[in-house]
Amino acid sequence: MAFLTLEGVSKEFGTFTAVRDVDLKIDKGEFVSLLGPSGCGKTTTLQMIAGLVEPTQGRISLDGRDITHEKPNRRGLGVVFQSYALFPHMTVAQNVAFGLEMRRVPQAERTKRVREALSLVQLSSFADRYPRQLSGGQRQRVAIARALVIAPPVLLLDEPLSNLDAKLREEMQFELRRIQRKVGTTTIMVTHDQAEALSISDRVVVMEGGCMTQVDAPYRLYEQPSNAFISSFVGKTNLLAGTWRRNGASSAVDIGGVLLEATAKDIPAATPVTLSIRPEKILLREAGTGRLDGRIASRFFLGSQWLFTVDTPVGIVTVSAPNQGGEPPEEGSAVGLDWSPANLRVIADTAVAA
Repeated sequence: MAFLTLEGVSKEFGTFTAVRDVDLKIDKGEFVSLLGPSGCGKTTTLQMIAGLVEPTQGRISLDGRDITHEKPNRRGLGVVFQSYALFPHMTVAQNVAFGLEMRRVPQAERTKRVREALSLVQLSSFADRYPRQLSGGQRQRVAIARALVIAPPVLLLDEPLSNLDAKLREEMQFELRRIQRKVGTTTIMVTHDQAEALSISDRVVVMEGGCMTQVDAPYRLYEQPSNAFISSFVGKTNLLAGTWRRNGASSAVDIGGVLLEATAKDIPAATPVTLSIRPEKILLREAGTGRLDGRIASRFFLGSQWLFTVDTPVGIVTVSAPNQGGEPPEEGSAVGLDWSPANLRVIADTAVAA
């Protein structure tokens, strides 16, 4: 039995439907991310779980208990907001202890649990400092400690890393996962950053237009997207519009008369499809030796890799190649593009990829 369950949960604001018929089961100790662009309904879904927004319809249950209409303070969930919401006039220790004080936990027990929580987030020596004396990453860890110190059954994170700079954000992703694994708290995180969601989640829920479009393990979501939106939103990809062709046992996508061999299940011949291939799955070859010829339109050095745009008969194709230390092909160079057909995803309106 799932620990947290959402059944047919929807939320309407007047005539606008923010979330539509969400069905989701989350196991105890699981780390799940709600991923999607702004306005897709992910934050509203989190707020309904927290009790900050009441569903228009549907049911939310926690460990077998219906909490759909319970007040937030009755649910006992830990919440970390995007702004961290720390009290500026309180020290780190006082901020962390606040929830315990509201629950009338005895002083000796409060002191012990605050000490343990600060140790967990590696801030034991910062107990007497004020939020203004901390870095962004330290404030974020105080907010996590404050949420965890009450031993919540579920930890809810609303874009917890969005206020950090890029390097610190990457470091804190793994710090957040370390803390979650050590404590074992069921965690739900809202994010619009696909790299963040893929790197630390057990499962990712992709939302679009208020609906869940795919719920999967990160690597399956990346390698087997169920539609063109997920292909482009979760990582970078090349999307090429064409028509599905079959010739006996062979099959291909026809893109302006160019046939690219591919495999897919249950797609009728002559169906309009989208061909998706990740830039890192494409290899640069000498002209005339790949599956497709082209000419390098531009190249960008990204440190660990080179990013190329290649002008081909099927349109512009983006290629990512690891930096091997040598000089790559220059702009204007004729090249061949090669790949394994297994790395192509053929997406029709009714779904899916091989």
